[in-house]
Amino acid sequence: MPNPHPASIVARMKSQNESPRSTGSLLAAAFSVIVLGVVVTLATSCGDSAEAQSGETEPTKIVFISGKPSHPSGQHEFRAGVILLSRALRDQSGLPVEVVEAHLGWPEDESILEGAEAVIIYSDGNAKHPVNGHEEKMDALVKSGVGMMCMHYGVEVPKGPQGEYFKQWIGGHYESGFSTNPHWTAEVELNQDHPISTGVPGFTANDEWYYNIRFADPKSATDILTGVPSRERINRYIHWTPAGERGLGKKQTMLWAVERADGGRGVGFTGGHWHRNWANDDFRRVVLNAIIWTAGMDVPETGVKSEPVTEAQLNENLDEKKDMVQVKPPTDTDLNQPPAEHKDYGWPGMPKKDKKK
Repeated sequence: MPNPHPASIVARMKSQNESPRSTGSLLAAAFSVIVLGVVVTLATSCGDSAEAQSGETEPTKIVFISGKPSHPSGQHEFRAGVILLSRALRDQSGLPVEVVEAHLGWPEDESILEGAEAVIIYSDGNAKHPVNGHEEKMDALVKSGVGMMCMHYGVEVPKGPQGEYFKQWIGGHYESGFSTNPHWTAEVELNQDHPISTGVPGFTANDEWYYNIRFADPKSATDILTGVPSRERINRYIHWTPAGERGLGKKQTMLWAVERADGGRGVGFTGGHWHRNWANDDFRRVVLNAIIWTAGMDVPETGVKSEPVTEAQLNENLDEKKDMVQVKPPTDTDLNQPPAEHKDYGWPGMPKKDKKK
């Protein structure tokens, strides 16, 4: 209710021929009412602001799912990688996030997924993918607007029903016999029109960069991180395909993002084979940006902040393997490996008729 103006109170008193003394008393009372009203209004406004501020800073819940141990030491270190990324978001970014980690595959207690704004999966794929047997649960989460991001082998699932899910959830997937996975040094370019690229000018990294992804048709995803493979840059062929061959010398997508019709977001990132690359500040920053974006948050103006990863930190939480290695940060030697000898086409389940030099 609006406070009465002092002039209107004086006018009323004059019209009633009130004495100066009573007029003064009434004026004092009027001003007391006004002051009290202002105090009440300010208190209410402050209360509203506190509530609004509380709503703005309510943490966004991000759930990480890391896969079971895989590959030799220093490679596919899903658990150790998730711990590094989780620590960066929770303790270093300064962002209002709640981070939950589930290790060794799909969480036994699915209640940790309640209230999640994003599910980030860093794991093996195909038969070892954490979503196997949990497609309905993941689909329900996605359809409710929960973001989903898959990293490295976690983007690979078989074509067919699961592949169709991934086209809907994150815009595409690695398809055996179509996509390819050589180890190569990429001079990465970023789509600077997308928030995920914020604060990342570009970088060079040697990784098992998958490419020739099977995207939804029509393509729903936006290319974020790209590079151009060449014979000179490839230091190891693994599953080599005709499409991989045709992709040499052409820009390839290694990180993509989709804004889904359900209001959620999806991201696929094909790097992350070598644990050492988490010590590359720009490599790590673009992934942290992607995680925050997937969760529906605004990427900070200079990208997500995190502290440099030391060699000691790289070697924390590694999976126990028969032959353990000391993981070192990336070096120029990693980036300048000699080209591998060319390999025949080959991938799991390849028909004999497809074999070719």
